Amino acid sequence: MILVGYSWSTYLITILWVSLIIILCVIVYRKILQSFSEGAIRKEDYCELYSLELDPASGELPFYFVSEKKRQFTLSILDKEMNWLRDVAEKECKIGGNIIRFDSTQIPNGDYFYCLKTENQKIVKKMRVLNA
Repeated sequence: MILVGYSWSTYLITILWVSLIIILCVIVYRKILQSFSEGAIRKEDYCELYSLELDPASGELPFYFVSEKKRQFTLSILDKEMNWLRDVAEKECKIGGNIIRFDSTQIPNGDYFYCLKTENQKIVKKMRVLNA
């Protein structure tokens, strides 16, 4: 489908210009995406705290969290009004999965919260303790 009056060089130049414009649009699009993602949350800066497997919980409770960096943390037990009761652990975690064990018979049955606190985050989850 060649239009009369146009040479192959004209078609080639047109194709090159269109290709150049498409490439420039892709570059500009990537720069725009990069500028939007500069303020995004970096997962490696935060720990991920998992919920307890048993509900209600009883006996020795395994609190499990994952960290992509070594960092100082505090794991605490809070009452149902979110008041501090006791620290379970206060130390440096290792890279990867971390398990902190707590004997729930040290506290009365009821509703509680457990809190993982690092230098830049605080995660709180609810638990129900029911020991026989």
